Amino acid sequence: MLLKQDKKLLFIGDSVTDCDRAKPHGEGLFQALGNGYVSIVDAFLQSSYPELGIRVVNKGISGNTVRDLKERWTEDVIEQNPDWVSIMIGINDVWRQYDSPLMKEIHVYIDEYKETLTQLVETTKSSAENIILMTPFYIEPNKSDAMRHTMDQYGAEVKKIAEEHGCIFVNTQEAFNEVMKSLYPANIAWDRVHPNTTGHTVLAKAFLRAVEFDWHR
Repeated sequence: MLLKQDKKLLFIGDSVTDCDRAKPHGEGLFQALGNGYVSIVDAFLQSSYPELGIRVVNKGISGNTVRDLKERWTEDVIEQNPDWVSIMIGINDVWRQYDSPLMKEIHVYIDEYKETLTQLVETTKSSAENIILMTPFYIEPNKSDAMRHTMDQYGAEVKKIAEEHGCIFVNTQEAFNEVMKSLYPANIAWDRVHPNTTGHTVLAKAFLRAVEFDWHR
């Protein structure tokens, strides 16, 4: 596995990462990791690699866009001194364009999204050993659906940034696409955005595959 001894792994993102974690100073408290994919990743790491002592930290905040991440990046990422940083952001950047179409001041269009995410990666590369970029997703199989189409465009930008900056790339949309071949979207997320336990496990497995987790341990 790519994660090694005594590494600090920090996750940051929106509500899908947050998932009811304890905050603002909840690290070390019960449910500090929330009840989503971050806690599932931690459970797999602690149960399969207990000797490594990998420390997982959750800095997700519900409702965040990449614009919000930029505002809190120094405090919630740089000053935490993580060895690894995993970023999954973009759902709200896209969603607000569809559920709040007249509130254009809160919309984060693709050029700003790409520029800001690139800045965050460049700011962090000098201090973190590795950065993992996870795409935003929309649990909708119809690629012609307007929001799904836009989300795919944002995900494509994440892939480009990962390739340009040597980041580990996790295609969460692809992982959900595979599951949706057999499961209806409502069986994974009632609103096609906030996953249930099955959906969060899909995310956790996609992350763990990217870091070359050994499933036979």
